Amino acid sequence: MDEDFLRETIRLADESIANGGGPFGAVVVRGGEIVGRGNNRVTLDNDPTAHAEVRAIRDACRTLGDFQLSGCELYVNCEPCPMCLSAAYWARLDAVWYAAEATDAAAVGFDDALIREELQRPPAERRLPMRQALRDEALETFRRWQALEEKIEY
Repeated sequence: MDEDFLRETIRLADESIANGGGPFGAVVVRGGEIVGRGNNRVTLDNDPTAHAEVRAIRDACRTLGDFQLSGCELYVNCEPCPMCLSAAYWARLDAVWYAAEATDAAAVGFDDALIREELQRPPAERRLPMRQALRDEALETFRRWQALEEKIEY
């Protein structure tokens, strides 16, 4: 862990605040170099997925020309929310380093406790209604993809 990378995430969070965004910053590091940066632009872009971590992961993927970030680490100024943590797993990052805790973010209005609790519930018991239909038709699409000889697996 390199504290300078965490300090950069704090700087990015401060920069985000100065530009009217949320107080979050993130960097992706590979081999001691920053290969991706991001700060929170949710309100600036009217995009609920424009979290610092997601933006840093996207930037790193563009920089490296790969959708997998094995060999990279994510540094963030605050413990990732469930969406960002999921993105870190999908990106195959080696580690996540963070400064503030989720409870610290909750104390200033960024509370994701409901989401964390909801993810522990079975889909049918969540507050956001989830209904299933057309499973057999959807499975046909998966079978077509599975049958492809030339595909990029992830």
